[in-house]
Amino acid sequence: MSFILPPDDCTTMAQVRAGVDALDREIGRLVAARFGYMRAAARIKPERHLVRDGDRKDQVIANAAAQAELLGYPPGAAVAMWDALVEASIAYEYEVFDAL
Repeated sequence: MSFILPPDDCTTMAQVRAGVDALDREIGRLVAARFGYMRAAARIKPERHLVRDGDRKDQVIANAAAQAELLGYPPGAAVAMWDALVEASIAYEYEVFDAL
Protein backbone atom coordinates (compact mmCIF):
# COMPACT_ATOMS: atom_id res chain seq x y z
CA MET A 1 0.00 0.00 0.00
CA SER A 2 1.37 3.41 -0.90
CA PHE A 3 2.02 5.97 1.80
CA ILE A 4 -1.12 7.58 3.12
CA LEU A 5 -1.60 9.91 6.01
CA PRO A 6 -3.39 8.65 9.11
CA PRO A 7 -6.93 10.10 9.26
CA ASP A 8 -6.11 12.43 12.17
CA ASP A 9 -3.21 13.93 10.20
CA CYS A 10 -5.28 14.81 7.12
CA THR A 11 -5.86 18.51 6.58
CA THR A 12 -7.36 18.45 3.07
CA MET A 13 -10.08 16.50 1.31
CA ALA A 14 -7.49 15.38 -1.25
CA GLN A 15 -5.58 13.65 1.55
CA VAL A 16 -8.77 12.08 2.90
CA ARG A 17 -9.75 10.83 -0.56
CA ALA A 18 -6.26 9.46 -1.21
CA GLY A 19 -6.47 7.51 2.03
CA VAL A 20 -9.94 6.19 1.27
CA ASP A 21 -8.91 5.18 -2.27
CA ALA A 22 -5.81 3.37 -1.00
CA LEU A 23 -7.84 1.52 1.63
CA ASP A 24 -10.52 0.61 -0.94
CA ARG A 25 -7.84 -0.98 -3.14
CA GLU A 26 -6.59 -3.00 -0.15
CA ILE A 27 -10.14 -4.02 0.79
CA GLY A 28 -10.63 -5.18 -2.81
CA ARG A 29 -7.55 -7.38 -2.57
CA LEU A 30 -8.80 -8.86 0.70
CA VAL A 31 -12.27 -9.52 -0.71
CA ALA A 32 -10.70 -11.28 -3.70
CA ALA A 33 -8.74 -13.50 -1.30
CA ARG A 34 -11.94 -14.21 0.67
CA PHE A 35 -13.70 -15.28 -2.51
CA GLY A 36 -10.78 -17.61 -3.15
CA TYR A 37 -11.74 -19.38 0.06
CA MET A 38 -15.31 -19.59 -1.23
CA ARG A 39 -13.98 -21.38 -4.34
CA ALA A 40 -12.13 -23.78 -2.04
CA ALA A 41 -15.29 -24.35 0.02
CA ALA A 42 -17.28 -25.13 -3.12
CA ARG A 43 -14.62 -27.62 -4.15
CA ILE A 44 -14.46 -29.27 -0.72
CA LYS A 45 -18.15 -29.49 0.23
CA PRO A 46 -19.54 -32.83 -0.96
CA GLU A 47 -23.17 -31.72 -1.39
CA ARG A 48 -24.86 -28.53 -2.64
CA HIS A 49 -27.18 -28.17 0.37
CA LEU A 50 -24.08 -27.70 2.55
CA VAL A 51 -23.21 -24.41 0.81
CA ARG A 52 -25.59 -22.36 2.99
CA ASP A 53 -24.77 -22.73 6.70
CA GLY A 54 -26.93 -20.40 8.77
CA ASP A 55 -25.04 -21.05 11.99
CA ARG A 56 -21.72 -20.18 10.34
CA LYS A 57 -23.23 -17.02 8.82
CA ASP A 58 -24.44 -15.94 12.26
CA GLN A 59 -20.99 -16.64 13.73
CA VAL A 60 -19.19 -14.64 11.02
CA ILE A 61 -21.51 -11.66 11.48
CA ALA A 62 -21.21 -11.78 15.27
CA ASN A 63 -17.42 -11.89 14.93
CA ALA A 64 -17.52 -8.85 12.64
CA ALA A 65 -19.71 -6.91 15.07
CA ALA A 66 -17.41 -7.75 17.98
CA GLN A 67 -14.35 -6.72 15.96
CA ALA A 68 -16.04 -3.44 15.03
CA GLU A 69 -16.70 -2.75 18.70
CA LEU A 70 -13.03 -3.39 19.52
CA LEU A 71 -11.84 -1.21 16.63
CA GLY A 72 -14.21 1.65 17.41
CA TYR A 73 -16.56 1.71 14.46
CA PRO A 74 -20.33 1.08 14.52
CA PRO A 75 -21.17 -2.61 15.00
CA GLY A 76 -24.41 -2.04 13.10
CA ALA A 77 -22.40 -0.99 10.07
CA ALA A 78 -20.31 -4.15 10.38
CA VAL A 79 -23.45 -6.29 10.61
CA ALA A 80 -24.89 -4.71 7.46
CA MET A 81 -21.64 -5.01 5.49
CA TRP A 82 -20.91 -8.58 6.54
CA ASP A 83 -24.48 -9.68 5.90
CA ALA A 84 -24.13 -8.43 2.31
CA LEU A 85 -20.64 -9.93 2.00
CA VAL A 86 -21.71 -13.34 3.31
CA GLU A 87 -24.77 -13.44 1.06
CA ALA A 88 -22.64 -12.53 -1.97
CA SER A 89 -20.14 -15.20 -0.91
CA ILE A 90 -22.87 -17.83 -0.63
CA ALA A 91 -24.24 -16.92 -4.06
CA TYR A 92 -20.74 -17.17 -5.53
CA GLU A 93 -20.11 -20.48 -3.80
CA TYR A 94 -23.32 -21.88 -5.33
CA GLU A 95 -22.14 -20.72 -8.78
CA VAL A 96 -18.77 -22.39 -8.34
CA PHE A 97 -20.30 -25.55 -6.87
CA ASP A 98 -22.71 -25.85 -9.79
CA ALA A 99 -19.89 -25.29 -12.30
CA LEU A 100 -17.89 -28.13 -10.76
